[in-house]
Amino acid sequence: MFTGIVTAVGRIESMEPRGGDRRVSVATGELDTADLAVGDSVAVNGVCLTAVEAGRERFVADVSGETLANTALGELAPGAPVNLEKALLPTTRLGGHLVSGHVDGVARVVERAPEGRSERFRLEAPAELARYLARKGSVCLDGVSLTVNAVEGARFDLNIVPHTLAATTLDGWSAGSRVNIEVDLVARYLERLLLGEAAADPAAGIDRAFLAEHGFLGG
Repeated sequence: MFTGIVTAVGRIESMEPRGGDRRVSVATGELDTADLAVGDSVAVNGVCLTAVEAGRERFVADVSGETLANTALGELAPGAPVNLEKALLPTTRLGGHLVSGHVDGVARVVERAPEGRSERFRLEAPAELARYLARKGSVCLDGVSLTVNAVEGARFDLNIVPHTLAATTLDGWSAGSRVNIEVDLVARYLERLLLGEAAADPAAGIDRAFLAEHGFLGG
């Protein structure tokens, strides 16, 4: 588990094909690696990876075909900056929100514009993730815990303050950038809870008819 509070920006050193998978080497920059050991988890642009080699200045991890298919991690070239966060401890301050590091998909930056000293971004999430986005709710993008300012369909707005721009890779975003998105854990579990016993039915899902039947929509 993670918090979405990036503690360092590292860089991709190499991304080597290994059958249908890849082995990635990440230079850790200013990340505190004194206690990093083989088997530990590190979030790389929001993707939870397990260290198979760990050193003072870098770690190496294997990236599965499933991860490559559902994230933008495989699109990164050597030298690309990445947001890093070690797994949280019981004593860690939860400054962001609970993040699993299990990316749900890839969102796309639609617009970027200055707003005072901050930057306002509009992104578009995959259509199937739109129901998990809520105004003033939480979302994790490239490993950064952020607050959603507005939602319109699958598009949502963010206001990124100068500190976040300086301490993460977000200042490199522009229209067309593809970023990893993980929706809020609570929203995902709430959906399953609302299904009740119907959750055991593989065809079950929540739509407007389901919500109306169970009294969640007004007449």
